[in-house]
Amino acid sequence: MSIFVDNDTRVIVQGITGSQGKYHTEQMKAYGTDIVAGAVPGKGGEKIHGVPVFDTVFEAAEQTEANASVIFVPPAAGKDAVFEAIAAQLDPVIVISEGIPQQDMLLIRRRLSETGTRLIGPNTPGIITPGQTKLGIFPNDLTAAGSVGIISRSGTLTYQIVEELNQEGIGQSTVLGVGGDPIIGTTFRDALSAFEADPQTDAVVLCGEIGGEQEEQAAEFIQESMTTPVVGFVAGRTAPAGTRMGHAGAIITSDGTGTAEHKIRLLKRAGADIAHAPKEIPTLLKSVLE
Repeated sequence: MSIFVDNDTRVIVQGITGSQGKYHTEQMKAYGTDIVAGAVPGKGGEKIHGVPVFDTVFEAAEQTEANASVIFVPPAAGKDAVFEAIAAQLDPVIVISEGIPQQDMLLIRRRLSETGTRLIGPNTPGIITPGQTKLGIFPNDLTAAGSVGIISRSGTLTYQIVEELNQEGIGQSTVLGVGGDPIIGTTFRDALSAFEADPQTDAVVLCGEIGGEQEEQAAEFIQESMTTPVVGFVAGRTAPAGTRMGHAGAIITSDGTGTAEHKIRLLKRAGADIAHAPKEIPTLLKSVLE
C-alpha cells in the first residue's frame, strides 16, 4: 500500500506553462503519473507535453475528474492557487513553491482546517509512491518499492537517505517531503499517523532538522501511538543560535529552543533509534525489521 497517493491519483499541474511546470510535468509523466490537466489563467486551450491546459482549476477538475494537484507558481500566487485547488475539492494538494508569505500560509491553514484538505508543502520536493506515482520533483530513478516509509524536511537529505537504503536493498512504501518553510500543511505527526495505519509500512525513517517543534510533536506521537518502529536523524547538531541553516524554518531561536540535541533527546525517549549520520540508517533499520 501507500499513503496519500497511488495509481488512482489523477493530477492537475497548476503553473504547467512555466519552465519548472513544463519540465517536471514531463518527468512526472515519464514516471507514470497520471497527469490529466494543467491550469493557468489565460492559457486555456494549449497543450503541454500532450496535457490539456484549462483557465481554471475548477474547469480542469470538472472536465478530467482529477483528484489531486501539484503547484508550481511564484510565491505571491501561492495562496490563490491553493484556494483554487481546495475549492475544486482536490486532495492532496502538493505545493512545490518556496517562500509563500507567512501571512498567506496562516490563511491557508485556516481554510485547510475548515475543509479537511491535505496540503503537502510548501517548499517540498513532493511525494512519491515507488512504482505507482510521483507528484513533485524527486528524480525518477531515486526510489525502489518496499516497506519503509520516509518523511523529511530536507529534499537533499531525503535523496541521500534513499540512496543509502537502496544500496542495502531496502525499498520504500512512500517517500514524503513535508517542506522546509516555517508554516506547512502536513506535519511529521500527520505523516507518522498515516504510516502507522498503513499495514504494508514496516518501519519509518524520520529526517528532521533544527528549528520549529515538529520533531518534538513527532516524539510525543511516537511515544503515545506508534507501534511501527521509527529510525530518526536530525541535521544541524553544530548550528549556532539565531542563524538560519538552509531552510527558512531551520533556525534555533535566541532562547535556545529548536536545537538538534533537544529533538534527539525527546525522540530517543519516545523509543526511536537515532542515527548520527545518514549512512547509519540502513543498519538501524535492519535491526528493527528483524
